[in-house]
Amino acid sequence: SIAGIQCMKLSGYSKGYGYKMGQTFTGDSDHAWNAVYLEGRWHLLDSTWGSGSVDDSCTKFTFRYNEFYFLTHPALFINNHFPDNSNWQLLKPTLTLKEFEKNMLHSSNFYMLGLLTAHPETAIIQTVNGKASVSVDCRSATLFSFKLKGTEERGLLTLRKHGMELDIYPRETGSHKLQIFAKPSKASDDVYSCVLEYVVECESVDEAVRLPKDLHQPVGPSWWTERQGFLRPSQPSPVIHSNDGRCALTFTLGKDISVLASLHADGGSLPEDASRRHIMQIRRGNQMELKIHLPHAGSFVLKLYAKKKSDPGNYDYVFNYLITCLNTEVKWPAFPQSYSKWLEEYEILEPLSGLLPANRNVQFKLRMPGIAKVLVQAENTYPLTQSRGYWEGTCNTSGCRELFVMVHENANHSFYSHVLKYEVENQ
Repeated sequence: SIAGIQCMKLSGYSKGYGYKMGQTFTGDSDHAWNAVYLEGRWHLLDSTWGSGSVDDSCTKFTFRYNEFYFLTHPALFINNHFPDNSNWQLLKPTLTLKEFEKNMLHSSNFYMLGLLTAHPETAIIQTVNGKASVSVDCRSATLFSFKLKGTEERGLLTLRKHGMELDIYPRETGSHKLQIFAKPSKASDDVYSCVLEYVVECESVDEAVRLPKDLHQPVGPSWWTERQGFLRPSQPSPVIHSNDGRCALTFTLGKDISVLASLHADGGSLPEDASRRHIMQIRRGNQMELKIHLPHAGSFVLKLYAKKKSDPGNYDYVFNYLITCLNTEVKWPAFPQSYSKWLEEYEILEPLSGLLPANRNVQFKLRMPGIAKVLVQAENTYPLTQSRGYWEGTCNTSGCRELFVMVHENANHSFYSHVLKYEVENQ
């Protein structure tokens, strides 16, 4: 007004502080904002919401400039402002109060982060057979997270090039608050902003879905894992179902990276040393294969870590898969134990089991390029011979509890290095 701009004070209902999803509005209006006349037409703004917020006790005000509420497009302003006089929606056709109450609430962060649409478009979602699904579409690479009743469990969030998909499985019936958070992929800090809220009405719990505690969101490969150097995954889905307790994954490794993989199950059924022994890693040039033999039926988390080969530091967590197996007869032994001299380009063709039968002849076939000599040390010593790029031979397991594969790394070495260790079943 001081600047000579025509300015109207408007009042109405708002989905602001204290608003509960799906609530109805009755009685007097609870908020005021403005319309200003610029360049021949009216524009909407909310200088209160654009300046900051109060804390829960309404005693402390925090300044936080938010330009979203300055000359906001009417189609976005109606998201959380419903004027007493419907003409001031500046929309054709106008919304009814019922439609306003039922509509999804997108926070200003939703638009500031360049998000486009969210499905479903209703504030309240009913579960179907214990499951509810949400998806968000966006323009640019965005990272997402979620909370159901304040925790991140019981869900599967997968990143897409232009958004995300989320399936949640509430653990109990009733109404639960679901919050979706987002941040730009280029953001240096770890601060996610809340962009959406839903109320999930759960009528029945799907007890069959077991999501292990160790499962991290998001799940599965994505544009994000591609950036970390994991290209062309053979398993693009976040969940791998195995009928016989075995599965294999391959990747092309885009950067000069070393990979580490570990397997995790709920209830401590996999001790620390076994978490890697049920995975075999094979590197062929820039191709990486992971063979997985599950120790028993159930749900497992396969975690993948990576670091630059030139970097002496630790491996960084990159992403994980959920592996499920319902076959209760599954009981695969661990792969043999490998030592530091076992290189990632080496490969075991047989025997794959780390537990060998007693009093038997066992066939060995190993691929270890660049090695001068290989022998198997049991009760007796059995040299392997090289044939068509593989080291092969037979060894007898009688009279021993452990069996070692040992190598001469080059012809000048006078001593053998241990590379693999097998256990032998009790006599």
